[in-house]
Amino acid sequence: MSNSPETAAPANVALSSPVTAGPRCERPVDHQFPSTKSTLDDLAIFGGPPAFAERLHVGRPNIGDAERFIDRVRDVFDRRWLSNHGTYLAQLEERVVTLVGCRHAIGVANATLGLQIACRALDLTGEVIVPSFTFAATAHSLAWEGLQPVFCDVAPATHNLDPAHVVKLISPRTSAILGVHLWGLPCAIDELAGIASDHNLKLFFDAAHALGCSYRGQPIGNFGALEVFSLHATKFVNAFEGGIICTNDDALARRVRMLANFGYGEGEIPEIVGTNAKMHEASAAMGLTNLESLGEFVAVNRRNYHAYRAQLASVDGVRVIDYPEREDHNYQYVVVEIDGARATLTRDELLELLTAEKVLARRYFFPGVHRLAPYRATDGAAARLPVTERLCESVLLLPTGTTVSVADIQRVAELIRFALLHGASIRARRASEMGAAATI
Repeated sequence: MSNSPETAAPANVALSSPVTAGPRCERPVDHQFPSTKSTLDDLAIFGGPPAFAERLHVGRPNIGDAERFIDRVRDVFDRRWLSNHGTYLAQLEERVVTLVGCRHAIGVANATLGLQIACRALDLTGEVIVPSFTFAATAHSLAWEGLQPVFCDVAPATHNLDPAHVVKLISPRTSAILGVHLWGLPCAIDELAGIASDHNLKLFFDAAHALGCSYRGQPIGNFGALEVFSLHATKFVNAFEGGIICTNDDALARRVRMLANFGYGEGEIPEIVGTNAKMHEASAAMGLTNLESLGEFVAVNRRNYHAYRAQLASVDGVRVIDYPEREDHNYQYVVVEIDGARATLTRDELLELLTAEKVLARRYFFPGVHRLAPYRATDGAAARLPVTERLCESVLLLPTGTTVSVADIQRVAELIRFALLHGASIRARRASEMGAAATI
């Protein structure tokens, strides 16, 4: 399926729709070895051959029409306009405005700088309430700007900010709430907006995962004071490195542009203190090229997501996080929670087994930002983040994207089912082997 961002937001793709890799979408390949796991000796952790010849990754980059990208780079060379608001950056920003339906889209070098610029543009001070269950860059962007991250717990179903906990954390020093649309699932935007209004706080969003997603039928990118998308290489639409700041506030957009360009406005003399966060033309050309394959990427992601759901539906102790079919979604991540008590193996035990089979699942966002060295001594957050603490021990992301086939997914699911069916025996044998090794 092809869906041009010039004409439409990414539509939901019927599960029965054929999904093929077109000329701008890398064709999935079958990485599976012709072997099955029928005994413990077959497992790679016990000396058997890995289930896959090549490693399966969670975030292997999607690549659109490579020839079209190369043509654009040649054009950049011919123009000798490599940066400083070139043609392709302007086109990329226009495409995002059309896709999202917002008034302004400002390209920046990366989403972390985008969040830092957001903090400056909003004149934030003191404390900012933020989830701990997120990538470290969310909190780092606050700390880099001299702000104090105040870590908030998240809702069990969505892994996003819990509005009830947000209210409890507001203090006289609080200036803003920074929500994260984790996995592309939107925050409880209306509730957070009400809290921000009631307490005279700024509200903005880290939308790194949420390009092409919607909230109550409206695309992400239109909420809060501004929202920041990521176009990092691991995102389903990438610009090598890059970020996009979206806002419907004209004055705020002008300030963001100045902050990202040394403080320059329309004249030849800087108006404010700014930095250099501009996106160069090679990244813009890559982002523009990949946006043209957005519909194809979403179709493959959605196919893979539903394949995992079908394969893992009957596995006790494994929950695949839900994406609402009534909304647009990019299905960029396949997120599972492993209940160690019911599943017979803990998340980390299962991860070790899968890694040996060359399935490079990931435990996002372990151990929680509140437990990282820069933050763990700040406010004793761990005791008041029970959901975050549980998720840090149970969440596992499984490989997906345009380089992962349905056959690969069936094999990964087979490994998980086999491992959890024999979890007690696997654990006992691992303990015996480790004990024997320790006595040598």
